[in-house]
Amino acid sequence: MVSREDLYQLVWSEPISKIAVRFDVSGSYLARICTLLNVPRPERGYWAKLAVGKAPPQCPLPEALPGDPIEWSQNGAPVRTPRPKIPAPRQPKSCPVRISRTQTHGLLHGAKLHFQNGRPVDEGSYLRPFKRLLLDLNASQASLDKALGFANDLFNALSSVGHRVVLAPSGQGLRRASIEEREVFSKPRDHWHYGGLWSPARPTVVYIGTVAIGLAVVEMSETALLRYINGKYIRDSDSIPARGRNPDHSWTTTRDIPSGRMRLVAYSPYQRVSWSKHWQDTKTAAVGGEIRSIVEEIEASARELVVKLEEAECQAAIRQQEWIAEEERRKRVEDRRRIEQSVTDSQSELRDVINQWSNVVSTERFLAGVEDRSRQLPEEEQAEILERLALAREFLGSQDPLDLIRNWKMPSERYKPRYSADNETHLSKKY
Repeated sequence: MVSREDLYQLVWSEPISKIAVRFDVSGSYLARICTLLNVPRPERGYWAKLAVGKAPPQCPLPEALPGDPIEWSQNGAPVRTPRPKIPAPRQPKSCPVRISRTQTHGLLHGAKLHFQNGRPVDEGSYLRPFKRLLLDLNASQASLDKALGFANDLFNALSSVGHRVVLAPSGQGLRRASIEEREVFSKPRDHWHYGGLWSPARPTVVYIGTVAIGLAVVEMSETALLRYINGKYIRDSDSIPARGRNPDHSWTTTRDIPSGRMRLVAYSPYQRVSWSKHWQDTKTAAVGGEIRSIVEEIEASARELVVKLEEAECQAAIRQQEWIAEEERRKRVEDRRRIEQSVTDSQSELRDVINQWSNVVSTERFLAGVEDRSRQLPEEEQAEILERLALAREFLGSQDPLDLIRNWKMPSERYKPRYSADNETHLSKKY
């Protein structure tokens, strides 16, 4: 891990090409890392000017903006980010919310073109752009301008009071919540349901101080009766019945289709906290008229979210300690089990050694008896018996009883206890 402060000191101490070699990356890649971490670096020709004493002054390191990474991980490990803190309350009188009708927010530059030139979809369906690094927005072609206009007004209003609206930085673990587009939903959908909504590669978030809150704009859907006519579905209320003797061969079905009304969803992008809130159009009023109150509610929600995050971290720490204690208990139990098993195996093997010793001694006594009896036979018969006896010994193999005791293992040779003191007490009570 390299902090942005350390990287700043490095790029102003020697040429970036030499620093890149030290990190085994290219100079252009390291320059992009400096841009990502908002670290200023010397301009072209700086080191030549420095050699003759004509270099411009060193640019100061600016404060990290909310959401900016403050470390660079060369191996792709998660980078450290500032811990969310309760933001200072905004004074509405000294810092009022302003909605610019002429300024285009940075996230909306070129967004309309990407939404329009996306994947082919049925008429009246939700647009599906190819590009995924876009603001979190779902709308049909007919309502695209309305959705983008509302998002632009909201983002500009948040920016006017110092809140940064950006795509969530990569590597910080911010996730996108599941977005519900149905205007009326009485029960959650099945986990396997696919509604056809497009989803961005990263969530859109607003930073209230250091607290990130996810934002999603979606055109709500409504359940409508559709009629299939001439290869496409249209609202049954918009269809014109066929006249004359040739009736149209059509059928109807019920589907959820875009309604033209907008919903804003604010949610927690942090894994440990589940929280969301939404504002939406009604049939008589547009959500765009509530932007100032929405900004205030998002600010209040940020303070509540910090409290929820702190509680979640405390609970996570408790669960971690409980898991560590349970894992330690499990290891101790397993250690005792393996010690007991080693004692049992050693006892069993020793009994087998004793039995095998008896068999070996008995076999050896038998072979010796055969050899003694063969000496009483004529020479030809004795040679035949001794030859058979040699074959029997070769077939039986080594019959040295001492080999058995040499191969036997003590419990301590089978398993080395990890918690010897506790287990010695445990075993002394058991045996």
